[in-house]
This record gives sequence, C-alpha cells and structure tokens, in this order.
Amino acid sequence: MPLAPSTSGTVLAVCRVHALLPDDGAVGVTAIDKRPVEGPVRVRTLGLFADVQADRAHHGGEDQAVYAYSQEDADWWAAELGHPVTPGLFGENLRVDGIPVSRALVGERWRVGTALLEVTHERSPCATFARRMGLPRWVKRFTDANRVGCYLRVLETGDLQAGDEVVVEHRPDHGVTVADWFASRTTAHETRGDVSRRLLAAEAEGQLRLSDEVRERARLAVAHPS
Repeated sequence: MPLAPSTSGTVLAVCRVHALLPDDGAVGVTAIDKRPVEGPVRVRTLGLFADVQADRAHHGGEDQAVYAYSQEDADWWAAELGHPVTPGLFGENLRVDGIPVSRALVGERWRVGTALLEVTHERSPCATFARRMGLPRWVKRFTDANRVGCYLRVLETGDLQAGDEVVVEHRPDHGVTVADWFASRTTAHETRGDVSRRLLAAEAEGQLRLSDEVRERARLAVAHPS
C-alpha cells in the first residue's frame, strides 16, 4: 500500500464496551462488543474512560490503549461482506474518516481533541475476533486483506468525541506503514529484515518509541535473517 497522504481527518465515532459477552475462549467473556457513545470521552494512558479488555494478557496496555479503524477500510469490507461494517463491529475505539489508518506510519502522532496519540502497531486478528464475525477462515481473510487498523498509545491524555478533527502532527521518515510491518511478518526474509532495520534505526535516532513487541520482533528479524 502507498504511504498515506492525508494529514487530517475526522472522528466519525468513539466506541467503548457495551457489554461483556460470553465467549468460548479461555477467559470465558469478551469485551469486543464496542458501540458508539455520545459526547466527549476522556482518554487516559490505558485507554478510553469506562472501556475494558477482558483478555488483558493479549489486549490492552499502554501500547494498545486505543484501536482505530478507517471508514475507507470499513467500506471495503462492507462491499466484500455484503452488509455495513458499523462503528465498533471490529472492536475499534475510533472510527475515522480521511485518514487511511492501515497506511499510517509506525510512530505517527495524531492530535485528536485534546489528546495526543502515537501509532504503535497493527491489530493482529485472533480467534475471539473470528468468533465475533462468525465467518469461516476469518483470521486468514482479514490477514490477507491487510486492512488491519492500528493501535495507539496515549502521549497526552485529554478528551475526544465524534466530530473531532484528527491532525497528523508528526511523521517519522522511515516510511514503514502499519500495513508494511504486518505484511513483513509473513513475506520474504529480505523484506522483513529491511523493514525491521528501518524501524530500529528510526528509534535509535529518536524519531519514535517502538512498542516492546515490535522492537523484539524487529531485533529477531535482523539477528536471524534466514
């Protein structure tokens, strides 16, 4: 995917957990049922006020405080699935328009309302997401499409709401998008190593702070290229 050209967009919906639902996974419940809420919502280091994650071993934390998904990708999926992909269906906290989220750069910073957010990494589809969708081979299908959206950490706490502008305040110059990073995990070793080296170099230069997960994967890719 080409680099996202847009420097601003709009929040279409802010979503947080509506109810914990029974789930066949190890935890027994899931908080993937996110739905739009009205008015301003406080965003703090661990995410939106009153939002929760049921499986905290794999979800949540500072590097996955907020999950964003673009209307562009939602429209693409709507055409594929034959029904609307309403805000929150994929478990996202922010549905945004005008920002191609999956093509955001790792380390890109967004001003949303009075909060400042930083792109950390992609959303990897899991079995809980597959059960939510109820579609065969959903994890592979979502992976192959590489319209994964992105997680963000909170650099400055604040308030945000539907209708707020999303302003890209900073872009590092490594050129690696969220989609590039996700694709590199399953592509040729040369591609994985190149992408990893670019991210590690950018962090060494102080352009961004990689999540622990991305840093470890990148270091392994560089150390073990075969």
